[in-house]
Amino acid sequence: MTDEIANQALRSLRRILRSTELGSRHLAAATGLTPSQLLVLQEIDRRGEAIPSAIAGALQFSQATITSLVDRLAAGGFVVRQRSDRDKRQVLLRVTAEGRALLAGAPDMPQQQFLERFIALPSWEQAMILAGLERLSSLLGADAIDAAPLLDAGAIDRARPG
Repeated sequence: MTDEIANQALRSLRRILRSTELGSRHLAAATGLTPSQLLVLQEIDRRGEAIPSAIAGALQFSQATITSLVDRLAAGGFVVRQRSDRDKRQVLLRVTAEGRALLAGAPDMPQQQFLERFIALPSWEQAMILAGLERLSSLLGADAIDAAPLLDAGAIDRARPG
C-alpha cells in the first residue's frame, strides 16, 4: 500500500514538472521568450519604467540575473535602457512598442493559472498545500536551494528557451 501511495505522489510530481515544461515550450513557441524573460518584461511594463534593482526585488531575482535577462530583452528590441534625467547614474528600463505587442499576444503562464486558483482557495487549504510542498521539497533534499517564485524547468537566465 505504501509503495502505491508513493508511486501516486511521484506521478503527481511528474505531472507538475511536465506541465511546467510544456508551458515553457508553449511560451517559447509563441513569443521566443523564457518564462523569466516574460515575467521581467511584464513587470517593467506594469511599472511603465523601472530601475533594474526594483525589478529584481519585485521578482525575487538576483541583480545579475536581471542584468542577463534585460540584456536579452534589449537585444530582441523588447526593452530599452535609458539614463534617468534626474540621476544620470540610474538606468531606467522601458518596454518598447515591440515588447508591448509581444505581451499582448503572449499566452498565460502556468504560474498565473496557479496563482489565480490558489488565491481562491480557503486559507486553511492554502496552508495545507504549502506545508505539503515544503515537506516534499525537504524529502527531495531541495529545501536549501534558492528559487524564485517561477514555474520553469531551466535556469531562469538561460540564453535560449526550453
